[in-house]
Amino acid sequence: MNLPSEESAVPRFHCEMKSEQKGARARAQDERPGTYVDGVRWRQFRARARSGSTGGHPPARHETVLPAPSNIDEAQRARRMQVAPEQATFGELVATSAAARASFERMACAAACNATVLLEGETGTGKSRAALAIHRAGARANAPFLVVDCGALPANLLESELFGHEKGAFTGAIQRRVGAFEEADGGTIFLDEIGELPAELQPKLLRVLENREIRRLGSNTYQAVNVRVIAATHRDLRTEVHEGRFRADLFFRLAVVGIPLPSLRERTEDIPLIVERILAGLGATPEQLAELTTPDFLARLQRAAWPGNVRELRNHLERCLVFQSALPPTSPDALAPVAPRAVDASLTYAESRRRALETFEHDYVEALLKLHGGKVSQAAAAADMDRVYLYRLLRRHGLKS
Repeated sequence: MNLPSEESAVPRFHCEMKSEQKGARARAQDERPGTYVDGVRWRQFRARARSGSTGGHPPARHETVLPAPSNIDEAQRARRMQVAPEQATFGELVATSAAARASFERMACAAACNATVLLEGETGTGKSRAALAIHRAGARANAPFLVVDCGALPANLLESELFGHEKGAFTGAIQRRVGAFEEADGGTIFLDEIGELPAELQPKLLRVLENREIRRLGSNTYQAVNVRVIAATHRDLRTEVHEGRFRADLFFRLAVVGIPLPSLRERTEDIPLIVERILAGLGATPEQLAELTTPDFLARLQRAAWPGNVRELRNHLERCLVFQSALPPTSPDALAPVAPRAVDASLTYAESRRRALETFEHDYVEALLKLHGGKVSQAAAAADMDRVYLYRLLRRHGLKS
């Protein structure tokens, strides 16, 4: 793709190009200053050969040549998956939907190499399980797999957690400590919620990714590490880069292999399969399994909104087992579809998405705390969330001092 431009400044993320069966589709990243195709401003279009597009003001021209997708490429991708056409599995993950199967395909490709992986998806979509599945399917399966939640610790403790420290490096450092990168040498380190990584640690992580070496706090020497990095985030890191909260160079080093994980509402046809897998993992009896997989109950589950995705579905099924009932233990409307929120179409997609996420976080943690009588530890355990991260959400939204 050739993109000459006469503009002095062009956004770092101008647009995204995606190859589809009917051709290549492009989506503008932002409305400002505007993107044009053959003089017409656009948000999304299906490209034809040698379209003239512009970024910023209309006089700038981009020459875009996009080859049509090849059927041979589709066949090669299908062979790489090596799964039955009606169902796909990857590790503990299971699906029948095209959206999830596409993610599985990318995971299979990622497992076959040592490239850095970035898993992107909403809270509860299974990013941790996906990371573990990639590790177990790769050449490092018998080596360590370490998890570090970048949103659960303050910057000073997180740096020590990642890189380790020498004795006396700071107050309280009474002995030398090996960090996660050093401990995971030869294996994989999973950096969960990488979007929460403090700004002061981002250049240090970038150095590790580029040079594969770390330096403990209080040490003057670097040491090499052989670690495969998988990161995950529920945030849109492209937007975070645009707004200056995340380093662009670190984003590019993390997103060598980007794998989006679809939300549960985008793959409702997978719910019956997921329910069976969850119930089996929870030790449901044959009678309970029969009761919780009836067509009527599964249809109710498929009509639900599930803002917490698979994690929320699992919690609900566990409650059903506790109460020995296929009905929600709280309100009959607990599984009713959530009415769509009003949206302001005058905002950019990125800004509208950010506001929606903030609203969801506020409403969810407020309801979660109310459900558990204000007990943060109990609420965090029920939500399968780190307690420190829940405290951070509560402070961010002014719900608890």
